[in-house]
Amino acid sequence: MNSIPTYHQVQSVVEADHVDLAGIAAAQSQFFNTGETRKLSFRIEQLKRLKAAIVAHEHEVASALHKDLRKSTYEVFGTEIGQLLKEIEFSIKNLRAWAKPEPVATPMMFFPSTSKIYRDPLGTVLIIGPWNYPFLLTLGPLVSAIAGGNTALIKPSEEAGHTAKVVEQIILSIFPKEYVHVVQGIGGEVIPSLMEQIRFDHVFFTGSTGVGQKIMEMAAKKLVPVTLELGGKSPCIVDQSANLDYTAKKIAWSKLLNAGQTCVAPDYVLVHHAVKEQLIEKIKINFRKMFGDDPLLSEDLGRIINKKRFQKLVSYLDENKVIFGGKHKEEELYIEPTILENISLQDPVMQEEIFGPILPIIGFEDREEVVGWVEKNPFPLSLYIYAEDRKMQEFYLSRLRFGGCCINNSIIHLANPHLPFGGVGPSGTGQYHGKFGFETFTRPKSVMHSRSWFDVPLWYAPFKGKTAILKKIFKYT
Repeated sequence: MNSIPTYHQVQSVVEADHVDLAGIAAAQSQFFNTGETRKLSFRIEQLKRLKAAIVAHEHEVASALHKDLRKSTYEVFGTEIGQLLKEIEFSIKNLRAWAKPEPVATPMMFFPSTSKIYRDPLGTVLIIGPWNYPFLLTLGPLVSAIAGGNTALIKPSEEAGHTAKVVEQIILSIFPKEYVHVVQGIGGEVIPSLMEQIRFDHVFFTGSTGVGQKIMEMAAKKLVPVTLELGGKSPCIVDQSANLDYTAKKIAWSKLLNAGQTCVAPDYVLVHHAVKEQLIEKIKINFRKMFGDDPLLSEDLGRIINKKRFQKLVSYLDENKVIFGGKHKEEELYIEPTILENISLQDPVMQEEIFGPILPIIGFEDREEVVGWVEKNPFPLSLYIYAEDRKMQEFYLSRLRFGGCCINNSIIHLANPHLPFGGVGPSGTGQYHGKFGFETFTRPKSVMHSRSWFDVPLWYAPFKGKTAILKKIFKYT
């Protein structure tokens, strides 16, 4: 493997690097076929190299994320670098156990035989990252791909261009192209070209539902399996039994993380009319506590990724519905934390995922009304339930379909490597994190091992007189 060059050495390589991507994919396939990536010792070593490179480039990563999204140092480490390092450590610690063949039962009719399930690497995979958490959500899937024993092409989002460059620098510093390679460029141009030229063994995409549909269509033409980590309108349900001080603080924090540009952010709040006004006032108080009376001056509130997204978000700011915030400044891509009220299902803000610091709050009288609201935007990536009443918790868990859930909290479920993370229906297909990521980037391979010291004559012709015995065997095994 390559020795780690300096930052400036890598930068010059990136700028001069013009490569044949089909050729690189072919080289990756050839490298995979050598069997090197299948060795657990090799996989663990590469995960350690990746971890060391991330630590070594922490300053560059933080600087890039600040330039792209104006993320604070706290958010950079808490939601990107720290999460990624923990994922790597978890994989290193558990990889040998995950990869161990799993013994399963074998019917007595096949005596003397034993059966096991082996986890087999997929081959060469394509990982397409998003712009909102451009470091974590680009390299996170790579951790699972490496743990699974694959080679990989990575396409970071060009929308977060500074971070995309640092991702490339890190990868170039530790991995040869025939193992892991970063592809830059405009996604709408590069990805169709890649998928037309190359038959990948798996495609992992994180991004919008609309683009995910296109990825799936392109993959289907070559029967390439996909994992789609998409989005959706994740509802936050606040029952009248909720602890309102606690709930308001959690909603304010989770909604404004990364300026609301989080796929699992609470998209809108459904709150019981009995506590609605109290909750609104408490959320306002927490917005001010966290970001001050003038959030434009706060170092802790991020910015919108680009003008296109900024203008889309501003279009939601109907002055008749804004009850808090609403100020914005295009030259700084700044939108003040905002609360909307008097919302209907027909309003534009309820037609698609918001992905910004704008929070619609809607009152309800009974739980069936809540179900009706959620089912108008079905299959959310996440569901948040704030309730002390356990029967109410169980009602929503049993009635609503969603990717993942927190009860009396928001967002944190995706940071637990013991839980699968993924959507359902339009919010995604497939799961990852921890063992679930390892399983996404491997396939179960069935193996039955028979011993030759004994053979059952029942299986061989002539079959006269054997049918009744066979029926009994099938009945009791």
